[in-house]
Amino acid sequence: MTDTRPHSTTSLLPLRTTWFHVLVSLADGERHGYGIMQEVLQRTGGDVRLWPATLYGSLRQLLEEGLITECHNPDRAGTDDSRRRYYRLSPFGRRVLAAEIARLDGLLKAARAKGLTPAAELSR
Repeated sequence: MTDTRPHSTTSLLPLRTTWFHVLVSLADGERHGYGIMQEVLQRTGGDVRLWPATLYGSLRQLLEEGLITECHNPDRAGTDDSRRRYYRLSPFGRRVLAAEIARLDGLLKAARAKGLTPAAELSR
């Protein structure tokens, strides 16, 4: 099998919105799929809902790209949680996420330099 992962942290940018939310969800620790869905829903105030087909398709692609890894937590062995698949951000995934955050920050700085803010645009 040939390694098709990009060699640059910027080669996957801009990230798909779903990928961005999954990576942010995993930035502070491992989670299983349902936990990712719930964290994104809560963090976005219900504005972003990752449906199972979308989430699990994204998880598969993120695994293939090397942005996340599947992990097994021995603390959960022998519990109902032992059947769940847990994921964590890979070092490459963390670098890609940081590059995406820097890219988005640059976009916001450019808009703000022009005096553009959500409040200013809503008042027009």
